[in-house]
Amino acid sequence: MSVNDSITYLKGVGTVKAEVLSKELGIHSVSDLIYYFPFRYVDRSKFYKINEIRPTKTDLQILGKITHIKTVEFKRGQRLEATFQDETGSIKLVWFKSINWFKKHLKLHTLYVIYGRVQQFMNEYSVVHPEIDLWSEFQQRQSIGLQPVYSSTELLQKKSITNRFMRQIIHNALNKYLHLYEEILPASIIRDYRLTDRKTALMQVHFPKNQEALSHALHRLKFEELFFIQLQLLQLNLLHKKKIRGYTFSRIGELFHQFYEQHLPFTLTGAQKKVIKEIRKDLGSGAQMNRLLQGDVGSGKTIVALFAALIALDNGYQTAFMAPTEILARQHAQSIAKFLKDMPVKTSLLTGSTSTRERKIIHEELESGDLQILIGTHALIEDKVKFHNLGLVIIDEQHRFGVAQRAKMWKKNTRPPHILVMTATPIPRTLAMTLYGDLDVSVIDELPPGRKPIKTIWRNERNRNEVFSFIRQQLDQKRQAYIVFPLIEESEVLDYENLMDGYERVKRFFGSSYSTGLVHGKMKPAEKDEEMRKFVRRETQILVATTVIEVGVDVPNANIMLIESAEKFGLSQLHQLRGRVGRGAAQSYCILLSGNKVSENAKIRLQTMTQTNDGFKIAETDLKLRGPGNMMGTQQSGVLNFKVADIIKDNRILLMARQAAKNIIYQDPDLTLPENINLKKVLADIQKKQGFWGYIS
Repeated sequence: MSVNDSITYLKGVGTVKAEVLSKELGIHSVSDLIYYFPFRYVDRSKFYKINEIRPTKTDLQILGKITHIKTVEFKRGQRLEATFQDETGSIKLVWFKSINWFKKHLKLHTLYVIYGRVQQFMNEYSVVHPEIDLWSEFQQRQSIGLQPVYSSTELLQKKSITNRFMRQIIHNALNKYLHLYEEILPASIIRDYRLTDRKTALMQVHFPKNQEALSHALHRLKFEELFFIQLQLLQLNLLHKKKIRGYTFSRIGELFHQFYEQHLPFTLTGAQKKVIKEIRKDLGSGAQMNRLLQGDVGSGKTIVALFAALIALDNGYQTAFMAPTEILARQHAQSIAKFLKDMPVKTSLLTGSTSTRERKIIHEELESGDLQILIGTHALIEDKVKFHNLGLVIIDEQHRFGVAQRAKMWKKNTRPPHILVMTATPIPRTLAMTLYGDLDVSVIDELPPGRKPIKTIWRNERNRNEVFSFIRQQLDQKRQAYIVFPLIEESEVLDYENLMDGYERVKRFFGSSYSTGLVHGKMKPAEKDEEMRKFVRRETQILVATTVIEVGVDVPNANIMLIESAEKFGLSQLHQLRGRVGRGAAQSYCILLSGNKVSENAKIRLQTMTQTNDGFKIAETDLKLRGPGNMMGTQQSGVLNFKVADIIKDNRILLMARQAAKNIIYQDPDLTLPENINLKKVLADIQKKQGFWGYIS
């Protein structure tokens, strides 16, 4: 007998129902069934009198007797009707299925408990297919009012796999198999974190004896689930450092010091200095660096990445800097070239539009070692691109690259280069710990001095003329403005029409006094780049665009961001777009222009934007509104399919679980101590079933 036994042979299941449970819910074994937890609980302690009931969307419970039963014939078959009454009145019970069984087993003038949803038809109340129990059996089984409710589907209902059926087979499984569930957490963790033991938790989560017992059971199971994720990620991080040897960059040499002391055009923030120290330590450790750098829009990640590249150069190694779009790659290339213009460092840009002649020169200089920093797009991972001695790979907006693409950069040298991945999309701490717990994480959480916070204003369509007049005032002061329209893929033609209508409207309002540019996804890359260059050179004062300008445009003179139909954008996208302004000394503004009517969710998003510029606070709100799977995209959904934990609501438990996992891993990294043997078995099982979570590079 094993918890991995098929559910087919469990009392009450059989081949047909086992097949349906497998297909619909992924329940194959007894263990799958026992770990299929209720998604809510209903209070079965309250009874209603028949004269109190009204049609409702919730289920009600009534105690009474059946006084009459009859079969009613109709065109498509027959139904069974029963009159159910208590001392205050009567109600009709109706069954369309299992009629013969109910006719045979229902007893007249005997106390029953019915439970179901009340409907009203022609002034008569009825309950269709109620749950029904003899009062004597209900009293024995139902010690308290809490009853589990399991998720269901239409096919499950058709096959008579009801909530009641689920309770029965789970009860049978627990009675027969619960004794096989040995404790998997060390006694020290159960003691220190005051956790319920595993067997009690599994019984009480399905059949709680009271609310307190249920709370303890849920806490234990959430802790267990989060603990094993954290344990695996932390162990992976440690293994990575032990087994994957990196190049040891022991020197902080002339290039680093020369740039810092003579050419750095501004003072680093405290956060930037802290992150550079973390990177220096990684690069000198002898283990391969695998670090995620988070920093809000405009926080100065590029300069930090440049210092990392200079450390590599001082130790005789090249750096590859990869960005997801040509615009962003070009932006980085220009920034880095500007920073290094008085330094003996050779940099180049390689993208899809690089000419064959330029490409040939880049390839030759790269292989000879003359070219020290190569910035580019996906073009960097092509087989033809060979480095003389690649020691560091920096990947910007890393979530836009697939794992296979990132892995190709590993093979550009005999030993894997150090990896620094960067994102300007703030990731809430709970999500970062779950998705990227195997990475070392650095955060730049302060903006450079002198930056004025962007003022964000929400207006609706009625205020359009007022908004345009305000933009005109700013343009009169020699400023520039972005006007961004949404792009919704499923209605591309309509979006294009809206964009062109908006473009014409802007031109009509602002007239010939101001030049207006246009950028959208249907344009050729060269056309887009030319429009962007005109805006950078101030040849155009207004840039009408879709979200193609979300990342990688740096125009300090632009201080207005008007977002049209702002209610159609997600929070992170609104925040990214806002980050295109606020890069110069002038006060910048982000104007959210919505329709006159917006949904509750959209209202929360727009209000959040007006209340804070903090990307991490915005990300937390976004996480609450959209949930983790939608926020990170389907590529991460497997990581986030928790059975019982919720990383939004269970933040406190996640922090405890991570600390407990840290304590174990640092004391016993290989889990060889007797008290950790079960942990090792569970991790091996997890790895066998689904591989490692969150592994980035």
